[in-house]
Amino acid sequence: MHSPISSGTTTRFRWTVVVLLFFAITVNYIDRAVLGVIKPLLDSALGWNQTDYGWMVTAFQAAYAVGYVFSGRLLDRLGVRLGFSLLVFFWSLAAMSHAAAATVLGFSVARAALGLAEGGALPAAIKAVTEWFPREQRAFATGLFNSGSQVGAISCPLLVPLLAAHWGWQGAFIVTGAVGFIWLGFWIWLYRAPEKHPFVSAAELAYIRQDPPDSPVKIPWLALLRQRQTWAFMAGMMASSPVWWFYIFWVPDFLNKRFGLGLTQSSLPLVVIFSGASLGGILGGWFSSMLLKRGRSVNAARKTALLVCSLAVIPVCLTPFVPVAHVWWAVVLVTLAAAAHCGYAANLFTLVSDTVPRPAVGSVVGIGGMAGSIAGMAFAQLVSRVLQATNNNYFVPFAIAATTYSIALAIIHLLLPKLERMTIAEPKDNL
Repeated sequence: MHSPISSGTTTRFRWTVVVLLFFAITVNYIDRAVLGVIKPLLDSALGWNQTDYGWMVTAFQAAYAVGYVFSGRLLDRLGVRLGFSLLVFFWSLAAMSHAAAATVLGFSVARAALGLAEGGALPAAIKAVTEWFPREQRAFATGLFNSGSQVGAISCPLLVPLLAAHWGWQGAFIVTGAVGFIWLGFWIWLYRAPEKHPFVSAAELAYIRQDPPDSPVKIPWLALLRQRQTWAFMAGMMASSPVWWFYIFWVPDFLNKRFGLGLTQSSLPLVVIFSGASLGGILGGWFSSMLLKRGRSVNAARKTALLVCSLAVIPVCLTPFVPVAHVWWAVVLVTLAAAAHCGYAANLFTLVSDTVPRPAVGSVVGIGGMAGSIAGMAFAQLVSRVLQATNNNYFVPFAIAATTYSIALAIIHLLLPKLERMTIAEPKDNL
């Protein structure tokens, strides 16, 4: 389909797509972060302990792992527009369903339903960026939309205490879940593939498609699992995703247990932490894109950015030793680590579009996300049991959070010393 835009016009509609993705990720993170923000309130109201909460987190991540990998394949088959629409519809319903839960089992079921649908958010967004951006802009675009995760995490501690104060914790789940349906209307109205979009000029389409075309062949999962590129991405996700879940689900509890901050008192520290994380995601994507524009290779640009972020995470291991009277030093350490995580994530996700054929991007992101969620399940169980056994001593979780990124980068470099592009012979079957 040819665009009705005149041939002399240059459009930039791809950045509107980034805005849509940004708000989708924002809503996604608000819906998952509500439980962590009001955990101290629900601990008192429903009598939870750390092990109970660990099972709820594990239920979310187990379902998230399944949703991540199967949504990747779903998106490769249905396309981004329809696939993302279905995912947002179901995760919004699941978020609202928390209001009907009253037991550990009920919350675990609601968390599992939420995780199953939310698992498709990042595969969908990465696939959309791959469709709409050339390689030189993908890391920056990824950093921009992924900063929505931090905006969601910032918004949550500001909005949820107010919602809970006016309508109870049930109202907090209902209102935040309903926002997804508003986003869905804008998505259906505005999103099309670049070739079919009436707001895309020929010049913008040519810019988007400047990279060499990928093979249209569908690549089966088993073939992808035999590729080093898939395992490199899996290593990065298994190292980084559990740590991010830890920040989302346990940092509010850490501030409460270590420094005595209540639901409203923790709002400002959490806003600072996730504001810094948002900035880190944007800067991390910008940094590698800047290196590319200055003539550095894709391999050097991405790995340099990953190395800087890995080093910036290390000081977070000191957080549990911050004196109780100096909570803001702990906030600074976690903010630096969260910012570095998001810069790391922006470049890690871009590695997929750098090294994987476009038709398989959703599937590889899904496989990596599943691996990260499985690692997150194990980490959630470890954290909950360590905290229960040590009377909420957070040393072990923060020590792990400080080291995994560097280990993963070393594995990525061993598997892909030059970030080689994936090449697969045409498959005989379509698994």
